[in-house]
Amino acid sequence: MTTESEVERAFGIFIRQMHEEKSVDQMVEEISVFARTFKCSSIAYGPQTSVQNMQPKCKIKLPTLPTLLTYPKEWQEHCLKNGYDRLAPSLRMGHSQLCPLLWDHAYKDPNTTDPERRIFDEAKEFGLETGVTIQLPGRLGNLPTMSFVQSERSGLSETAVLYLKFAAQTFHEKVDGCVDWKAGFPSLTARETACIGWSAKEKTSWEIAFILGITPHTVDFHIKNVLKKLGVESRKDAAMLAEHLGLIEPQF
Repeated sequence: MTTESEVERAFGIFIRQMHEEKSVDQMVEEISVFARTFKCSSIAYGPQTSVQNMQPKCKIKLPTLPTLLTYPKEWQEHCLKNGYDRLAPSLRMGHSQLCPLLWDHAYKDPNTTDPERRIFDEAKEFGLETGVTIQLPGRLGNLPTMSFVQSERSGLSETAVLYLKFAAQTFHEKVDGCVDWKAGFPSLTARETACIGWSAKEKTSWEIAFILGITPHTVDFHIKNVLKKLGVESRKDAAMLAEHLGLIEPQF
């Protein structure tokens, strides 16, 4: 049984290594070693949902986080064959999911569907007994998670979950910093930004023209340029994508 002092020491070593490591592969190895402190033999990291719902509507390729798995190869092939999410068996988590999600709790949750429970049951056949999934901060519509999985049912204490959460957050911050989030981004002029920004507030061309002191025809000209740059067909899609990309202020 790992003592508290051993856990603190392992976590300290992990944090120092995270500050030193530059390679994502090396960081995966380091967090895998730390996870084994709590008998977690597999990890999964990546966006559970992303801008894929927007991607078919636009022609520009949007950056996203990598998907990193150390799940057994047989389980990954099983998921692929059955059309499961690559991060299965972790459940889809919403924007408001602040607390780590223990798989055992999720399995017993009345809101969990039978197909979702079946995935958990199947995972056990491949050595994925139990685990925890942690929601992480996202951007560009990504909802990244990180799961730590045990191949035996020794269970995860509150202390273990807390340490794994801190480790996941540290790891995510480092990996996020390796992604060029501006890669392939179009640039908008001040007028284009203003026009699509007001369009996101559901203002008409006439209203935007009045606000900016230009003609409705000029507003339409700028918005058409935005649509072309973002590779979308409608003002609504352009406004949504511009917000995802941080080109305009988010609408609340």
